[in-house]
Amino acid sequence: MQRRKFTAGLVCVPGLSTLALWLGSASRAAWAAGLTEGDAALGIRAALERGAVSAVGLLGRSGGFLDNPKVRIPLPGFLNDAAQLLKITGQQKRVDELVTAMNRAAEAAVPQAKTLLVNAVKSMSVEDARNILTGGDNSATQFFAGKTREPLGAQFLPIVTKATEKVSLANKYNAVAGKAAGLGLLSKDDANIQQYVTGKALDGLYLMIGEEERKIRQDPVGTGSAILKRVFGALK
Repeated sequence: MQRRKFTAGLVCVPGLSTLALWLGSASRAAWAAGLTEGDAALGIRAALERGAVSAVGLLGRSGGFLDNPKVRIPLPGFLNDAAQLLKITGQQKRVDELVTAMNRAAEAAVPQAKTLLVNAVKSMSVEDARNILTGGDNSATQFFAGKTREPLGAQFLPIVTKATEKVSLANKYNAVAGKAAGLGLLSKDDANIQQYVTGKALDGLYLMIGEEERKIRQDPVGTGSAILKRVFGALK
């Protein structure tokens, strides 16, 4: 008779997939449905790549940021308030030009993320797969942010800088923002328009990846993908 070892509420049976042990009750349902560890890994990679590519496509086009209230980049805090005064004094057009340039810069930068995001999926470790499959609705988003935020920031910054330099008000923004930061009215991260837009572009990207991830988890059948339906459908 084979001996069974009970650890942290999971049943360890010789020959049972390591992935099954990770997933507890959800894994037993998946295992009963014939879901293999290879299926699960394939499904995770398909879900991640699908979500990332979709998010890049939504944001990396004209209006991707500017026309989407969820990710539209405003002037930060104190300067957004100050902009209202500029509008009152007839500077509406210049303020609008800057906000438009900020969002266009983000739209121009985001397509650069596709390759790095897809490569992150391909290099996903077993531990990464475990955390994503057993995690919450934003576990894939957290994976992407952890793996790609720093290198994407380095890729985005020169693109954002080039785009914002086209607007003369950008240099004035940095001058005013620097003084505001010195007075404690603005965070140092927001005191440089290029860094501010880069950060907001990344925030918007991960937000949209998160939305795509939730769609897949909530309605795997609706994706039209057989492997996503099988993996995430079995774990519902």
